[in-house]
Amino acid sequence: MAQDDTDWKVAAKAVPELRFLKTLVTGLTLVMGLGMIAVVALLWLRLDRPVLPDLPEAITLPDGASAAAVTFARDRIVVLTDDDAVLVYDAAGALIGQTALRP
Repeated sequence: MAQDDTDWKVAAKAVPELRFLKTLVTGLTLVMGLGMIAVVALLWLRLDRPVLPDLPEAITLPDGASAAAVTFARDRIVVLTDDDAVLVYDAAGALIGQTALRP
């Protein structure tokens, strides 16, 4: 009968590159597994944080102004109005500063 070459140890002795290839595949599997664990851990740690800061009940804009954009800083809220005015509010919703943008 013919010799059975299905055993990987016999094949590795016959072709030494197969042992190196097996080591590379095993290493890749370990690195991919650790990477997946890291991605899941980062998602788990970051997804439980609130997306927006605590917002005041209401922010009063000047008469005739409407908000075009709103952004949040650590302790301030910045509103850009349709007439290119920048309004800065504190965390409680009180206006603390404003400026007009020039085109």
